[in-house]
Order: sequence, then C-alpha cells, then structure tokens
Amino acid sequence: MRFFPHRRRFDDLSEQEILALAISSEEDDARIYRSYAERLRPDHPDTARVFDGMADEEDGHRQALIAAHRIRFGEVIPLIRRDHVAGYYPRRPVWLMTNLSLDRIREEAAGMERDACRFYQEAAQRVTDAATRKLLGDLAVAEAGHEARAEDLAQTHLSPDVRAAEDRSAHRQFVLTWVQPGLAGLMDGSVSTLAPIFAVAFATQDTWTTFQVGLAASVGAGISMGFTEAASDDGALSGRGSPLKRGLSSGMMTAVGGLGHALPYLIPHFWTATILAWVIVFIELWAIAWIQNRYMETPFFRAALQVVLGGGLVLAAGVLIGSG
Repeated sequence: MRFFPHRRRFDDLSEQEILALAISSEEDDARIYRSYAERLRPDHPDTARVFDGMADEEDGHRQALIAAHRIRFGEVIPLIRRDHVAGYYPRRPVWLMTNLSLDRIREEAAGMERDACRFYQEAAQRVTDAATRKLLGDLAVAEAGHEARAEDLAQTHLSPDVRAAEDRSAHRQFVLTWVQPGLAGLMDGSVSTLAPIFAVAFATQDTWTTFQVGLAASVGAGISMGFTEAASDDGALSGRGSPLKRGLSSGMMTAVGGLGHALPYLIPHFWTATILAWVIVFIELWAIAWIQNRYMETPFFRAALQVVLGGGLVLAAGVLIGSG
C-alpha cells in the first residue's frame, strides 16, 4: 500500500464504488472493441463486425450495471477507474495496440474477457445485497461465455473462406512491411560488406582495425538502407505499409548482416577470427536462402545457388584484393 499511496485497495471499496468501477470498465472495454473494429474495417470488414458485436455486448452489461446503481444508490455515479485501484487488471492504451496483428488482436480480446470474468467473480463475493450479487454473478457467467459469444459472432460473420482470405491478407501485409525490407537489408548487409571487411583483414591482418572497418561499414550501410527504404515509398499506393516500419526493418537487418562477420574480429588472433567469420558468413547466406524460400516462395536450391554463389564471389573478391 505504501508503494501506491494514490490508489485504493479493492478490498476497501464500497459496494457503490464496486458498481462504479464495473461501469467504467465496461465503458472502456466497449471503446477498445470499437477501436479494434475501426482499425480493422478497411482491410478486415468481417472481423470488424465481430468486434462491433462484442462492443454491443459490453454496452448491454454497462446498462444493466447503471440500472442496478440507480435502484440502490441513485443517479450520481462516483468517478472511479482502473488506475484508481491497486492491483486491478490493466488495459493497454489503444495507441500501443495499433501495430498488433489480426491474431494478436483476437488474443488480446480473449484476455480482456478472462480478466473481466475474474473481476466479476471477486466482486460478487464482496457485496451483500442479493440483487447486486446476482447481477455480478450473472455478468461473471456472461464474461466467461463471452469468448463463446465471440466465436458465435465469428461464425456469423466469418465463413472459413472469409477467415482464410483475411489471414492471407494479414500474412501478405506482414511480408510486405517487415519481411521484404528486412530481407533486402540482410542481403545487402551480409553481402556488400564482405569485400571491404575481408579486404582490410587480409591487407592489414590487424583484427582491431578490421573490426572498426566492419562496424563502420555495417552501421553506415544500415543507416543508408533504412533512410532509403523509408523515403522510397510512403506505402499509400503500393500497400507496403508504414515507411517507418519498413525503414526500421531494412536498416536494422542491414546492420545485423554486416556485424555478423565483423564481430569475430574482436578476437585478437587473426586466423581464429577469420575462420569464425567465414563460418558466420556461411550461416548468414543459408539463412537468407531459407527466408527467401519460407516467405518469398523462392525454390530453396535456386535461392541458395543465387545467394551462396553471389556471396562467395564477393568474399573471394575481398580476399584477393586484400591479399594483393
């Protein structure tokens, strides 16, 4: 209690305050469901209707709670919200959920229903009025069945074909926004930095200098690729999603691709560092081929031939230039 002096303990709430807390919670949940619906409506209109239906359910609960409060305590409802009560289950702000995937939104909604059920079960144990206790118990049962209700709504609005189409659309958007820019960055970082890093390595045989060059090349390439990707397309017409997300994905993966074979040069022994760097290059190139096969549907052996052959040629060029 001393850590949250501005919060009330749930056990200390009066029956009127418990009802007020339930009313404000139902209002918040309805708003969250409607926010989900508005966010999903352009791309997933059928799932948006599911969340519209769930918001209507929460409105019904709120109206029942207000009616109970009016009968027992009158028209004035005390102002008490989730963040006024210590230990009360939180809700993430809607602006933190704007980037959630379709499946993650459905999981969040299921978690909301479980939390609400638990609250009503606890609240029912703390009231003495028979009618209020019955109402809270009924709402606990309703919330427990809300997931089933959501499934009923999904069955009404989401046929298997519609659900499959929405899942394909969500997967495609994930690939366009995150995977494709990240893969381009990983390929650029892994392949384009091979020549300068290994040229410096074999020219100087100084591991610390090689690491510094690799670090500079990787970070510089990451910044360049990130800005290029973000500035090249705002996503409005192409449908490739947020330029900020694409820029972050491309820039970070470019830097990771270069740093992978630069970090071994923190080892002071030249040949130990170089052999380890070659092993990492081999892993990076095969990882790129796997990602192309997994997400871009490129035949694995064709992707492996292209990436490994290209990377091997760049690596060989760097070694020959540095050795000369």
